[in-house]
Amino acid sequence: MPEIIKGRYRYYKGKDYLVIGEATHSETREQMVLYIPLYGDFRMIVRPKEMFLGEVDSPEHNYKGPRFRL
Repeated sequence: MPEIIKGRYRYYKGKDYLVIGEATHSETREQMVLYIPLYGDFRMIVRPKEMFLGEVDSPEHNYKGPRFRL
């Protein structure tokens, strides 16, 4: 799986997030991505790396492509 580049990403629905880095789940060893929404209360979020790098097919948003883009 490719390394996550730290920086500002745009979610396919249009909002921006700041990726802080990667982490490993302490029990499952699953690779995770740690990021902060650049809106609202700025609370940290963690998402499985595989999901973060995944593709979406969202006809309701007229979009097919990566979930997040740098």
